[in-house]
This record gives sequence, C-alpha cells and structure tokens, in this order.
Amino acid sequence: MNDQAASVEVLTRRFGATTALHEVDLAVDAGTIVALIGPNGAGKTTLVRILSTLLKPSSGRASVAGFDVVSEAAEVRRRIGLTGQYVAIDQDLTGRENLVLFGRLLGLPRREARSRAVELMSEFELTDAAQRPVHSYSGGMRRRLDLAASLIARPEILFLDEPTEGLDPASRIVLWQQIARFARQGTMVFLTTHYLEEADELADRIVLIDRGRITAEGTAEELKRRVGGRAVAVTLSGPEERARAQRALEAAGFKESPATDPNLLYVPVDDSAEIINLMERLGASGARVTDLRIDAPTLDDVFLAMIGRASSEEEAGGDGVPPGAPVEFAGRGRQR
Repeated sequence: MNDQAASVEVLTRRFGATTALHEVDLAVDAGTIVALIGPNGAGKTTLVRILSTLLKPSSGRASVAGFDVVSEAAEVRRRIGLTGQYVAIDQDLTGRENLVLFGRLLGLPRREARSRAVELMSEFELTDAAQRPVHSYSGGMRRRLDLAASLIARPEILFLDEPTEGLDPASRIVLWQQIARFARQGTMVFLTTHYLEEADELADRIVLIDRGRITAEGTAEELKRRVGGRAVAVTLSGPEERARAQRALEAAGFKESPATDPNLLYVPVDDSAEIINLMERLGASGARVTDLRIDAPTLDDVFLAMIGRASSEEEAGGDGVPPGAPVEFAGRGRQR
C-alpha cells in the first residue's frame, strides 16, 4: 500500500452555479483515522464521493492508494470500502446472505465469501441474527451489517460517511469500538461526522471544512490549543465567600471571566503552574469552595470558533451536493 492513502491537489467540484469544493488540498497518511467535520453544505460528502470514484472532480487532481480517481478508477475501487449515509443492504435477505452477496459481487470465490461472512458476523456481534431477514434487525444492527459489508473484501481504505447518524449512544459506542479495531489492524479510515465527540474519540487527525474550503486541520489537541487555553471554574458556598476568593486571586494577578452563576469564579489559566498557584491562593484565602473543575477547550469550541455559524442543507442541497446531482459510478467498494 502507498504510504500516502489519499492525496488531493487544488480539487474543485461544481454543480452548475454551486461550487461544492474550491481548490482543496489534502494529504492523508496510511494507517490513520481521519475525521472530516463541518456544517451541512460544507462539502464533506462531495469530497468522499470524489475519493471513492462516485463523482468526478471539475478540476484538480485526487488519488487514493497512489492511483488517480479518474484515470485509474478501477484500481481505486479494488482497494476501498464505502459505507454511505444510508444503509445499502437488502432488507429481505438474511444478514449472512447479504455479506455473501457483497463478497461475490466484489469477486471473492464462493467459499471465501461464505467464510468471510461468518467471520464478520462474529466480529460485529451479529452471529445470533445471521439467519434472520434484515428487516427484523434494529437500526444499530443494520448499520453494523452495512459496515461489515464494506469490509468483506478487506479494503486498504475505508470511507465512512456519517456512519453513526441516528444511532442511540450505546450502539454508537459499539460501532466506534469496531471502527477503531479495524484501524488498528491496518485499514485506513476516512470518516465524515456531525458528532464532534466521535471525531475526538476516534480520529488521529481532524479536518475542518466550510463552504467547500479546508479551514483547519490537525490533531484534536492541536486544534483545541488554537482556540485558547484552560480555565479553572471555582464554585464558592455563597456571595461573601466568592468575594473573598476573588480578592485573593486578583491580588495574585488572576483575571476572571464573566460567569452567570453568582457563586462561580471562572479564571483562565495558561499552564499547570498557574493552576497550582491559583489553588494555593484559594487555600490561603480561607474561602469555602464547594466545587472546582478544570475546563479545557472541546471540539465544540473549535467548531464554533472556526466555523462560527449555523448552516442549512438548503445552501447546497445537503453537504454540497445539489438534489439530483449525477453520480458517475454507482458501484460499491472493490471491483473485479
């Protein structure tokens, strides 16, 4: 496998007068989980569709596993798996029959397709439901089966477009564990998500995209550091205690930030030394503290700071793809 799983250079995709992607540059290393986040209409799904050969770029270049997504599309398809926003499995077939069908369509011999189906049903904790028709599955079970189908041919690169959309928290955590396990086994994972905690939990690298442009990228911690440092939130037992603590901290040079709770002091800090100093000053003041916590920036803070607006799917027909936009290739994953 190429050391660079995916590469995008000045990539642009237009749908008539709408520019879904504008001169995007991106390089993704093999063996990583990359999360693409951004508001509705940002262009996330458009980028995934181009990298998985479902759409052709208007200009620029994209390659996956070292192969051009336009001129070498068949080679790209042999190496990828794709799970889209909507479950793409036959509701009338059993879970096992679905996996065998996908294996055969992707060129696996009959015996290998069957053994691989059994293996994946076990890995995704679906063995007990293997002989049941899919229409009897819960939403979480269907999503797990859909992901298993994308892995049937052991792809080098897996594209997941909002893989946990609509799942309950327990099902989402189970799917996270399975995605992380396959990444540890060597599959590069490229996912789009609206759940910022999902990106924080899974991704080695996060890419923010807005209005068809990449606005920031880095690890979760790198992005969090860009929006500010930590703060200490101190809750006092009453207004008098708060005033006592405030005087002690101001004398030590600390500046508080506004807080809606009249008993709360919210104090920005730069490093661990300042946190220790603050706690020593509080102790010396004699103020009665009922609660203390250290707040660090979250990906929500990053999103709001770098995107900072609400976006509507109507801006570009839902993530940059206008309604009725053509799909140049309707296959799934590896082709033979």
